[in-house]
Amino acid sequence: MKQRFVAAALVGLLAGCVTTPPTAVADPPPSLPDEHAEHSYRKILARYSDSREVYDGFDTRLFAAVTLQTVPFREARVHRQAAFQQLPAPKVEQLIAEEREKATQSHEFFMGVHFNDAAYADFDYKHTIWRLALVTPAGEVTPSRIRRLGRVNLQTRAYYPYTSIFWVGWEVQFPTQMSDGRPVIPPGTEKVTFRMASSLGKAEMTVSAQ
Repeated sequence: MKQRFVAAALVGLLAGCVTTPPTAVADPPPSLPDEHAEHSYRKILARYSDSREVYDGFDTRLFAAVTLQTVPFREARVHRQAAFQQLPAPKVEQLIAEEREKATQSHEFFMGVHFNDAAYADFDYKHTIWRLALVTPAGEVTPSRIRRLGRVNLQTRAYYPYTSIFWVGWEVQFPTQMSDGRPVIPPGTEKVTFRMASSLGKAEMTVSAQ
């Protein structure tokens, strides 16, 4: 009898622990009717994305995921938008040209984060508890801009399906040059790491740079 009680208590404890990011069960992320196109997008998204969790024992501190906005990913995202919105070819070409130009101005990440305690989501505060950094073979740089995009919705999830409506999206931009003029991501770099660290814990997410 005692063993049954202990087993039942353990099951109950584990059932109350969150080990995966919260998801919206009733509303799956939008997907393309063309299965090949959907698979191709998910493949390129996975190449430039990574995710991590920070725990305190059985308690979840945060779930985080990032996507590096490389030129190949930006183009794939525009083509996905074109498929969803039935955009004409000239508009697609215009959007791709704009995205390529943006890619020259900064190393930009989309960051999706879920905190069990929203008070810790202070990335854009002057005295934030977090230090964000882009780590490459050239060294590391801190963000030149952090912008809160707001609570994730179906529009966001159409392009970043690893998020859910319980998450908040952020735009994090890093400079393209070190203080001495060297490129932050040197030619030929295969992987770069997005690091977020604070007294709550550390998460390092590594993605393709090519």
